[in-house]
Parts: sequence; C-alpha cells; structure tokens
Amino acid sequence: MMVSKGFRFFAIASCIGMLLVLLAGALVTNTDSGRGCGDDWPLCNGKLIPSYTVETAIEFSHRIISGLEGILVAGVFISIYRKYKAKGNAYKEPMQYAWYALLFTIIQALMGAAAVKWYQSDAVMAIHFGISLIAFAATLLLVIWCYREKKGIVEKHRYPRSLMPWALAISIYTYVVVYLGAFIRHTESSGGCLGWPLCNGEVIPELSGATGIAFIHRVAAAILGIVLIALYFYMKRNTGNSSLTKSSGAIVVLVIAQIFSGAWLVNTIGNDNWFLFTSLLHNLIIVALFGLMVDFVIRSWIYRKEE
Repeated sequence: MMVSKGFRFFAIASCIGMLLVLLAGALVTNTDSGRGCGDDWPLCNGKLIPSYTVETAIEFSHRIISGLEGILVAGVFISIYRKYKAKGNAYKEPMQYAWYALLFTIIQALMGAAAVKWYQSDAVMAIHFGISLIAFAATLLLVIWCYREKKGIVEKHRYPRSLMPWALAISIYTYVVVYLGAFIRHTESSGGCLGWPLCNGEVIPELSGATGIAFIHRVAAAILGIVLIALYFYMKRNTGNSSLTKSSGAIVVLVIAQIFSGAWLVNTIGNDNWFLFTSLLHNLIIVALFGLMVDFVIRSWIYRKEE
C-alpha cells in the first residue's frame, strides 16, 4: 500500500475543505457580503474578531474556512513532497496534484485579498470562482488517486490518441461555461432570462444587458450537454464498458442534473431563501462535473495507445 489511511483522510479533508471554500465564496457573492469586512485584510473591519452583522459573519467565515483550507493543502503538499523525495516516480502523479492545489490556493487567496483592498471588475471577480474550481479539481484528483491506489485499480484499456485533445477541448469549454455562470452572479444578471426553457417567453430574446448574458450562458450550457452526451456514446461504441465510459456516463448524469438545477434556479428567483439554496446546488453540481472531466482528460492521456 503506497499511502496510509491517515494520509487518505488528510487528502479527503483538504478536498472537502476546498469544496466548502467554493460554496462559502458563492454564498458571499449571492448574499452580497463581499464588503462585510470593509476594505481590511487580513483583519476584518480593523479587528481580529469583528462585531457581528450577517454580512460580516458570512465574509469572516469565508476567510476562516479559506485560511484553514490553506493549512490543509500545505500539509498535504509537504507530506507528498517527502514521499516523492524518498521514492521518486512512484509519487510523481500525486505530487503534481498537490502542487497545483497549493499553487491555485495561493492565487485564490491573493485574488481574494486584492478584491477586498482594491476595486475589481465583474469580469475579474468571475475568474476568482474559476481559480477555486481548479484548486478543487486538484484536491479531488488526489483523492481519486488515493482511492485507486488503495483498491489496486489498474487501467486495462488503451484509448485512441485523438481522445485526449478532444477531452481537453471539452474541459476548457466547460470552464468557459462555468465562467459565464460566475459572471452572471457578479453582474447580478440572474433575472435576465425569466422562465425556462424559453427566455422571457422568447426562443431568441433581445441580446442586450442582463438578458444577453443569461441567454448566452443557457445556450452554452445546452451545447455542453449535447457534447458530453455525444462523448459518452462515442466512448460506449469504441471502448465498451471501460472505466472512461463509466466516467463519461457519470459526467452526463451530472450535466443533465446541472441543466435542470439551472431551470430550478430560474424558477426560484424572487424567493431569497430558495434562490440561495438552488444557487449553491447549481455550484455544487458543476464543481463535481468539472473535477470528473479533468480526471477524464488526464486518464485519456496516461492510457493513450502507443504509436
């Protein structure tokens, strides 16, 4: 066994922690609590422990969760680095995941601090969620690696060399769709397209302002769903019941759930409590989908056919 039970627990804790960071950040955005600590960082309204208001509590909690997650990610990185130095290539793959998790956690923290200290445009703020998404994907990949090592899972299939570039393109496109969703939140454009599947009762609405932003996101999400379903049938036809076929099937389930959660989100606009819940659910599903898509890309590369 290459990794101990304690390390697996440590890796899982960092993955869950990163997920909480993502959800806490989305909560800050959805409740407009970004200025809950004023323009102070790392202090909150000039205090180590600030006075209570709802906005301050949400923003301060996000900072605490992010700080604790930073410690977890750094601890995982140090642990893997020691194993890598001792046994080299046996830990090359998890070393890369731990390094990217640490790197993007640091970038995420710096962007968060910059957003507090200086004004950032909505376009830049939307990237903040994307950086967190990459950091989460790295921690998830490490957990998946630990699971496969524990189970002794060996990939039996070899995949067409053309698969990885297509999978990479789809994952990049998925990231763009996620960015558009984050941009909607930061520009407060959620109400731009009321009703579903039509937008304001029209097949193609006037493409301006909040309506244009929301409609473009919908179209992009629909295209993503079609592409991922096509990927599943391609895998099923060409690789049978391979592990990547199963992964693509799970991804299809998630993208369908994501589309319907988006419809639910639209229908809860106007009900603050339900809208907050559906927004977080929408985020949760896309985070899982993106993580599995990145794992798909990596395995399609590692287990590609030799020329």
